[in-house]
Amino acid sequence: MRHTLLITLLMLLTPLLLAQQDNLVYNPSFEDYLSCPRRIEATGQLTIVEGWYQPTGGSADYFNRCGTPTCSVPRNKMGYQQPHSGNGYCGIYCNKTEYREYLQTELRQPLAAGCTYRLTFYVSLSEYSTCAVATMGGLLTAYRAEDTARCMLTHREEREIGAGMRQVISTTFIPQVQNSIDTPLTDWRRWTRISGTFTAKGGERFLTIGNFATATKSGITVPDSLKPQLTGAYYFIDDVELVLINCPPDKPKTAPAADDPLFDPAKLTTGSTIVLRNIFFDFDKSTLLQKSFNELQKLIALLEAHPHMKIMVVGHTDNQGSNAYNQRLSEQRANAVVEYLVMKGIDGRRLKSKGRGAYEPIDVNTTEQGRANNRRVEVKILNM
Repeated sequence: MRHTLLITLLMLLTPLLLAQQDNLVYNPSFEDYLSCPRRIEATGQLTIVEGWYQPTGGSADYFNRCGTPTCSVPRNKMGYQQPHSGNGYCGIYCNKTEYREYLQTELRQPLAAGCTYRLTFYVSLSEYSTCAVATMGGLLTAYRAEDTARCMLTHREEREIGAGMRQVISTTFIPQVQNSIDTPLTDWRRWTRISGTFTAKGGERFLTIGNFATATKSGITVPDSLKPQLTGAYYFIDDVELVLINCPPDKPKTAPAADDPLFDPAKLTTGSTIVLRNIFFDFDKSTLLQKSFNELQKLIALLEAHPHMKIMVVGHTDNQGSNAYNQRLSEQRANAVVEYLVMKGIDGRRLKSKGRGAYEPIDVNTTEQGRANNRRVEVKILNM
């Protein structure tokens, strides 16, 4: 009897475990964080949620059972809701005006062309909202879609319009998965599942969640049961999943990763140097931004796969500012990376750090792109 119950339990748990293993989204239910949420910030709170960030000037909020009453779970300043799973969830305005907030993350690996994927996430309307919208969706892009504005995220492209003149053209994003405009997301008591399948063009690396429709095309409605206190439609979001469904027989199941320096076997030798491509800091500070965590997870995986590897983390800056200032800043940024690795369980005895300021540029310092290339973090392999 006990053996039969064990087999039944394994049969029930196996699909869930497989789904978690195959999920291309890092930190899908917002359980991993750097610190407990303390308050609702005008600039957003996603700097404390690992792997997630806000791609526009619109803020996003984080709620967890460990937070203060303002940011706790299930009751918080924005409403009342138990997590769909775990202890935390995020929240964004979607909205009845053109103001927007979004969540964004970098996938564990790029999507493969011609393969079919399923995106699923859960939303729950705050009962304090003044309305509900319908067109919540998920957008997959090959590049990091971002803007400093606090309005709807759009695709911006600079085009030549003649006689040497150029103009920035803004076009609306079409999410691969979007809730139907005919079914407004009005449920504030329970979680509503948004899910859909799509075929990847190939190379999509970033997932953005939010409302990509204008206010007039968002399917706005006003449920009678709301207790309006907020300025628009506010949604809690939890359990984001992106999984591979199938690939044609002649298509690989994963996109090529040869261009990723962390997975290039030829570079994994003692004395070689790897440039980390996606490490970001606050302006003129050594505070790691949440956009860095996916790249750092790759470095952690590399160190875990090679338990004898020892590395030197080296910080570099451009030539803006004095030599003394740049040297200090580069040292602080290298130290910040080492501290993060130690916090995630890497033995500190395997890690060293140093700063090189602006003394070792890899590009010119006369253009913004060149300076951006020079502001980098490198990993030198000391021992394999």
